[in-house]
This record gives sequence, C-alpha cells and structure tokens, in this order.
Amino acid sequence: MPKGFSTTAYIGAVVAINWLFVVVPMVPVLGTMFPPVMLVVGFVFVFRDFAQREIGHWVVIAMLVAGGISYFMSAPVVALASVTAFLISEAIDWAVYTFTRKPLSQRILLSSAVAVPVDTIVFLQMVGIFDWTAVALVSAAKMLGALVFWAVLNRREKASPTQVAT
Repeated sequence: MPKGFSTTAYIGAVVAINWLFVVVPMVPVLGTMFPPVMLVVGFVFVFRDFAQREIGHWVVIAMLVAGGISYFMSAPVVALASVTAFLISEAIDWAVYTFTRKPLSQRILLSSAVAVPVDTIVFLQMVGIFDWTAVALVSAAKMLGALVFWAVLNRREKASPTQVAT
C-alpha cells in the first residue's frame, strides 16, 4: 500500500460515518432507535489500528483532523461526540494495541473488543440516544467490522506467518 494510505482511509472513514449518521434515518429495532450506519462503524476501528501501525501515536492527530472535517460536513454535535468518543476509546485502544505482543489479528480483535463498548456509550450519550439496548446493538454492529478483518488477517497469519507484520 502507498505510504499514508491507511491514515487517509481512517480519516475518510470517520468523516463518511459522521456524515452518514446525520443523513441516514434511524430505524426501530428491539424497542430502541438504531442508526443503520453503525453496521459499518467497526471498520473505522480497524482503519485506526492500521493507521496507528503506519504513523504510530500520531493517529490521534489524524482523528482530530477527521473530527474537524466532520464538524463542517456533518452536524457539530455528531462531530464533537465522535471526537470525544474516539479520544477516550483511542486511549484504551492504544494501550491494548501497543502493549500486547500478540499477532496483528489478535491485537485488532482485542483492542476493538475493549474500545468499542466505551466508544459506543460515550457517543450515544452525547448525541442523546443512549439506552442499554442501543449500546448492545451498536457495539455488536461495530464489532462486525473487526471480526471480518480478524478473520482475514488470522487466515493470512496462519498461511504465511512471516509475511504478515505484527
């Protein structure tokens, strides 16, 4: 991949998700309102892991850039909630991702499993649609992206452990 690809993908994904959150209507699911865009938010966590691999701790700057762009392209409350949730979950994700010495696939899955619920609680609270059913549904939807990447990377690591960087 070209240098900067993962960071650019991460910034673009955050901006796209925030914009979609504003323009795609929520749907009722199990007695709560569910934002369908959350079905693809899990990929943002994976993009963040790849961006962190690419630029290290500077990934926080990439997240702030994405938040700044989102402020003008989506609703300010969504951009602020997104940045706040990502800053908190980034700290959690950074610690899990940085200090575990497991293969990349396991680090992505573990960091997402810890950071996703926290990010979800903060975001939903700040945009005013928090309830525990929504937290469970949104967290599960976000984890789908992480599980897809985990499965692909895990398969690659098992097939050729020396070609997948950890």
